[in-house]
Amino acid sequence: MSDSKLTLQYNGKNIVIKPLVEKVLTAEEQSKLTPDSVINSLKEGNDRFVSNDLTARDHTVQIRKSTNGQYPKAVILSCLDSRIPVEDVFDKGIGDLFVARVAGNFVNEDILGSMEFGCKVAGSKVILVLGHEHCGAVKAAIDDVKLGNITAMLTKIRPVVEKLSADYDGDKTSSNEKFVHMVCEHNIIKTINDIREKSPILKEMEEDGEIKIIGGVYDMDTGKVDFM
Repeated sequence: MSDSKLTLQYNGKNIVIKPLVEKVLTAEEQSKLTPDSVINSLKEGNDRFVSNDLTARDHTVQIRKSTNGQYPKAVILSCLDSRIPVEDVFDKGIGDLFVARVAGNFVNEDILGSMEFGCKVAGSKVILVLGHEHCGAVKAAIDDVKLGNITAMLTKIRPVVEKLSADYDGDKTSSNEKFVHMVCEHNIIKTINDIREKSPILKEMEEDGEIKIIGGVYDMDTGKVDFM
């Protein structure tokens, strides 16, 4: 166990916190997890994040303990957005999560392959597609932005915009937060459906109860994740 200490200053006083050193998850411990237990762990961790009660960890020790292997609990597909510190959002440490990021949290061949590695090879129990409020990629897709490679990237989200626009009577621009939220949620649903459709491996694992594929929306104002 590490003897390292963290000193914080609060109201002019130094407060010494001894980090809680959590051992890195082992293969045996991972194998005993269920998808539902992992989802509950993510929810509980998010509650701690929202209440500013994150677990104090000794990352130096965790790095050393994870050198010879990794057995994460879940794969999180997040947006590129820098305001979403994924491990902190779920109060997880080194070796707990696989995290993939792309603006607009959609899947392509590379991300699907990474998910297959995370679940089929490395044993993760959950895939969480994590969108968020005020998403710049979603807003750009709504406004049909044309700019370099961003244009091609947004074609992954545009089908959602076009489908919703057909039946929506309100303002269909990025200035309408209600419409932006609708596109955000349906983009997550589309991504989940794409995972099942384009990865027979993950679809079969889900059907067999080995994993669960779920979605969530991160609230930028509170830090709360609304699990879908």
